[in-house]
Amino acid sequence: MQTRPGWTLKNFGARTLAICRARLAPLGIVALFLGVAVFLNACSSLKKTAMVPLDIPGAHYVGNKVCADCHADIVRKFPASPHARFHFRDVTDTKVLPANLDKNQNSLRSETHEQNVRALNIGCESCHGPGSRHAETGNAKFIINPGKNPATCFQCHVQVHADFTLPQHHPVIEGTMNCVQCHDPHGGDIFKHAGGLAMARLNENCAQCHQDQTRPFVFEHEAMREGCTVCHNPHGSINRKMLVQNDPNLCLRCHAQTRGTSGEIFIGSVSHTAFLRIGTCWTSGCHSAIHGSNVDPRFRF
Repeated sequence: MQTRPGWTLKNFGARTLAICRARLAPLGIVALFLGVAVFLNACSSLKKTAMVPLDIPGAHYVGNKVCADCHADIVRKFPASPHARFHFRDVTDTKVLPANLDKNQNSLRSETHEQNVRALNIGCESCHGPGSRHAETGNAKFIINPGKNPATCFQCHVQVHADFTLPQHHPVIEGTMNCVQCHDPHGGDIFKHAGGLAMARLNENCAQCHQDQTRPFVFEHEAMREGCTVCHNPHGSINRKMLVQNDPNLCLRCHAQTRGTSGEIFIGSVSHTAFLRIGTCWTSGCHSAIHGSNVDPRFRF
């Protein structure tokens, strides 16, 4: 067996192992660094979302009753909203109405503090910030308005915030639209499909802007009865037109396909094998009037 100069059969294995270790050491350091970074930033390492109470310089919390003096209609219907069940427990003593402070100790015991926070019922101020200066002056600059700035909404609705950063989205983060245009945060609409604060009247909110797609048709697309969100993600999507899927599979979720004995794909009684290769159902020159038609029951025009 031939060996390199200075190498013998006795030390051949040791020298080889030393070379391998020297060459792989940098890779090991990189792998260790990446492993530590992934561990420190992994979602599984976070137990809960950290929520910080909103802050308005010089203001403290006053409770929903003070808000009711001017906003009676909103406060009256607010208990019907899921937002009414949300309040901050970890409000610092200096942010609570000064009259609730223990004058002897100049602070609140933890039990008393939580009771005072609950008694204040600061549901409104959980989204609008401490309202004492706004209540005193009536000036809108001393209150946070989520209708103008969605940052407050995004503190809780993290997934929605992520959707708005996708390539196709409604221009909320750009400031052209706001959450209140589609959602009633105060609970005016009791019936919410799919739970939570989803669009209350299904297509009616979309119809405010998309009138051509939601107008009545002689031959309606039955999917419109279930709502625009069956096919579209109203917050954002990686697909054009904010579609939940960007290929014929979107339609095939409702329009079942069958395979013939010769391998052809049938939808209903019509072979769609060649059509599916051209493109999506509405872009291949077939069902272009996908939202509905006044002349063709198959939405071809």
